[in-house]
Amino acid sequence: MNQERRQIIVREIDHWRRSKLLPDQYCDFLLNLYADPEEEPKAKPSTHAVGKAIAAVQKATGKQWLLTFGAFTLISFVVLYFSRFHPAMQIGVVIGAAAVFLWMGSRFRSRHEAIGLTLTSIAMLTLLGGGLHMLELHGLSHWGWKIGIVSFSALFWIIYGIKARIHGLHLCGWLAALLIYGWLLSRFTQDPVWYEIQLYWLPLAILFGWSSWFFHRWTKPVSAILFVTCALAWFMPELYTLVVVHNSAWLQVQLLIKIAIGGGLLFALRKQWMVWVA
Repeated sequence: MNQERRQIIVREIDHWRRSKLLPDQYCDFLLNLYADPEEEPKAKPSTHAVGKAIAAVQKATGKQWLLTFGAFTLISFVVLYFSRFHPAMQIGVVIGAAAVFLWMGSRFRSRHEAIGLTLTSIAMLTLLGGGLHMLELHGLSHWGWKIGIVSFSALFWIIYGIKARIHGLHLCGWLAALLIYGWLLSRFTQDPVWYEIQLYWLPLAILFGWSSWFFHRWTKPVSAILFVTCALAWFMPELYTLVVVHNSAWLQVQLLIKIAIGGGLLFALRKQWMVWVA
């Protein structure tokens, strides 16, 4: 009898929820009181989400409907006729869209970290993709223009990543900078030998390592990102040799030697670099 009464009460609470006679939080509280503890709770997140969405649509005012459809119409217009805009207007649209996504990302980060970071990432990709698309529209195919757009994006990622404390974005900026440096090397060097490739990259790794030590007294997160970039630059000669030079002779030996030397340096200097990044 107790089981039958409990099931009747649970069905009644579900009816109250569907009919909106009680708020969802009260229904959840009552279900927790009367649900069978041995029975696994029936999760209905999709139903609740759909119900909340329908309720929000029903309660929407005329002004909200107008703003929603107006924004959708404006976005569709911009996407369809972007190529016909004046170049100055195209630049304004790209920068304005990126600024809006950045503003939304900063607002959402305090409440929903994942949504805020996603919106910020969309802003950064809008800035980069929009700039490259504009170059294609106007026939600016020279490599210098593309390097300029990517360099500006990398610099902006680094600055905004530091300011907003988004360490992944900060690291992506330095990764983009390393790729730009490698691309420039491939353009202006002809058939370098193995020791020349090492000389192209190892001083850069040393510079990042020194920068990690230099900045650790003011900001540990920035120092940690610079230390990670130093480690990446340490192994970039081997990656450059494999991808650009297409010469795999003795590559495994070089990589093993670099791993041994890098591991020895990390072990010998562990008391120093752990202070920089911890």
